[in-house]
Amino acid sequence: MASIRELHKQLVRKERTAVEITTEALERIQALEPKLHSFLHVTADYALETARQVDDKIAAGETIGLLAGIPVGIKDNMCTQGIPTTCGSRILENFVPPYESSVTQKLKTAGVVMMGKTNLDEFAMGSSTENSGYQVTANPWDTSRVPGGSSGGSAAAVAAEECVVALGSDTGGSIRQPASLCGVVGMKPTYGLVSRYGLVAYASSLDQIGPFARTVEDAAILLGAIAGYDPKDSTSLNVEIPNYWKLLQPNFAPRGRLRIGVIKETFGGGLDSEVEEKVKTAIEMLQYLGAEIQIVSCPTFGYGLPAYYIIAPSEASANLARYDAVKYGIRTEKADNLVSMYKATRAQGFGTEVKRRIMLGTYALSAGYYDAYYLKAQKVRTLIKQDFEAAFEKVDVLVCPTSPTTAFKAGEKTDDPLSMYLSDLMTIPVNLAGLPAISVPCGFDSQKLPIGLQLIGKALREDLLLQVAHAYEQATEWHFTTPKL
Repeated sequence: MASIRELHKQLVRKERTAVEITTEALERIQALEPKLHSFLHVTADYALETARQVDDKIAAGETIGLLAGIPVGIKDNMCTQGIPTTCGSRILENFVPPYESSVTQKLKTAGVVMMGKTNLDEFAMGSSTENSGYQVTANPWDTSRVPGGSSGGSAAAVAAEECVVALGSDTGGSIRQPASLCGVVGMKPTYGLVSRYGLVAYASSLDQIGPFARTVEDAAILLGAIAGYDPKDSTSLNVEIPNYWKLLQPNFAPRGRLRIGVIKETFGGGLDSEVEEKVKTAIEMLQYLGAEIQIVSCPTFGYGLPAYYIIAPSEASANLARYDAVKYGIRTEKADNLVSMYKATRAQGFGTEVKRRIMLGTYALSAGYYDAYYLKAQKVRTLIKQDFEAAFEKVDVLVCPTSPTTAFKAGEKTDDPLSMYLSDLMTIPVNLAGLPAISVPCGFDSQKLPIGLQLIGKALREDLLLQVAHAYEQATEWHFTTPKL
């Protein structure tokens, strides 16, 4: 499938219609879904009606924006008015939101064609999209393997060209890790850059919506469309949003030599040797392109994982208390009293991983353990942020692997939660610090599975991150390779 700008040119030149593009995408979804299971809901009628409206505007001589008529996938934890939003959970299987999330409203206004809602780990809790209450998504490069998570449906849909771009949410790496495992671009913006209004909360101080795309330029265009201040979100940042894609240049040092820091704590034990080799080769390419490479230390980087698995479940235990079978979602009718209705409904509606994290969080917040666990984890979070700040006094951008391994076999880690949690080892510290980061493809292992390079920037320096990622992408050919489905 062509890029956003290529499709836009075809539309305005009347070489193709939005309905033709949408129909082609729907046919591809229909053909591939039996293998991939990327989508929980395919909104075919809605998509075709939106496409017809775009065609009508073009026929009337009206000017359309870059995203008008572009097929997009939406992770199913973003509220879409009149369209089911399940968060991949049985507890919300009958929930149809009465309102629109801020990001999807922005995209509707821009004229995007929503192809449907993509699969995810239940309430975004997982690293493989095996925790969905409905189906397991497959990796387009090898359907016996996972696409990563929790935004695995969006990543797989973009990799398989079922849509041009997609939205995901990133709490501890849930955009970047599946982007790495599926060989696409995935970006987690600065915390607060994109509104969370209408995003069903997992861990409110960590969640952030961001784009998936096959190229950095497409990711920049989508990010520009969803970023910006929103009075409905109290954590939204009131800052000016640059035109990210227009700032992209063939080189990444428009104001002089770029300093890139390699985080030494991300190399060594636990990192797959082929991943290490490809990431180091990518770093050499960045140096060849003109960057000054330095080795930097973030001593508390490795403590991000244990700190996260106290903070995130603690916030989740509070956020998920709202699913009480009274206001919305399913209800177990066979109950003698209110308390037994709560228990029976939550036992039936929540999956194993969600229950595990609720219990972890409730324990960490309980009397006698709050100071020992939750408060200490928050102190570690501060130290991680300070380490990043110290590193950015020396360099402009940090670099490391996105995931310690390539895509693993479905079922391989489902009985070993700790092993599964280690999949987010490289991405979690970025969320704890609220920084922007992007994963770009940097090669394949011997089994022809994608590997991702993670670039981390200072707060609100998405523009620089995208420039560096774009320059690397243009100097390599990884983004031209697509899975043979």
